[in-house]
Amino acid sequence: MAKNKFKVYLTDQKTGEQLELPVNPSEIKFKYETNDSQEMIVNFGQVNIVGEMKLATVSISSTFPKYNAHYVSTDKLLKPETYISKLSKIQKGKHQVRLVIATTKYSLLMTISNFEHGFENGYADEYAYTLDLMQYRKFSYTKVNSPKSKGKKSGKSKKRASPPKKISVGSKVKVSGKLHADSYGRGAGAYLKNQDRQIIYIAKGRDYPVCVGINGKPSGWVKLSEVKKA
Repeated sequence: MAKNKFKVYLTDQKTGEQLELPVNPSEIKFKYETNDSQEMIVNFGQVNIVGEMKLATVSISSTFPKYNAHYVSTDKLLKPETYISKLSKIQKGKHQVRLVIATTKYSLLMTISNFEHGFENGYADEYAYTLDLMQYRKFSYTKVNSPKSKGKKSGKSKKRASPPKKISVGSKVKVSGKLHADSYGRGAGAYLKNQDRQIIYIAKGRDYPVCVGINGKPSGWVKLSEVKKA
């Protein structure tokens, strides 16, 4: 039987320096999640809307021993303070690291989101640590400048319109618009014109974020511009 089943490497993507963890953790589990949300469908009930993939995460817990032992997986054991210094420098410098688990398919570009280290059980011959890593995705964005207004400005200042009254869950409102089955605009239904309703739910960021109803019972979802405080 082989002494070590796998090896864990972290490579600093800015400096190119590779660091091998000296003791294999008892387990390594990657966490993959989707950004799901729950939605209330009129005359149906609650459903789950499957979201996009969130960033993968992994937590590694092990030790930095001061002395070589049978459980040390590296051939070049460094001082515990050296491992701590190098990992802290990567984290403080906001560098990305390439996490590779040798003999497996795992190879991810990540960042150090949390690094804890110290002593356990009154034992000072090795440092216990937990290293939390989060997947890094490269992205870019373009800054869009707002167009400059043409023509000369009038000397008279325009009177500002009064800000609209704020609405919240429970507010009584007037509704003028078509009802929909959910906040994404699916299942168009009846059209209301200046009808009295109450705010049941608000789903921020959706096309039809306001759920209106009567006596706590949902009637449908409408646009924010289609409601005004009564």
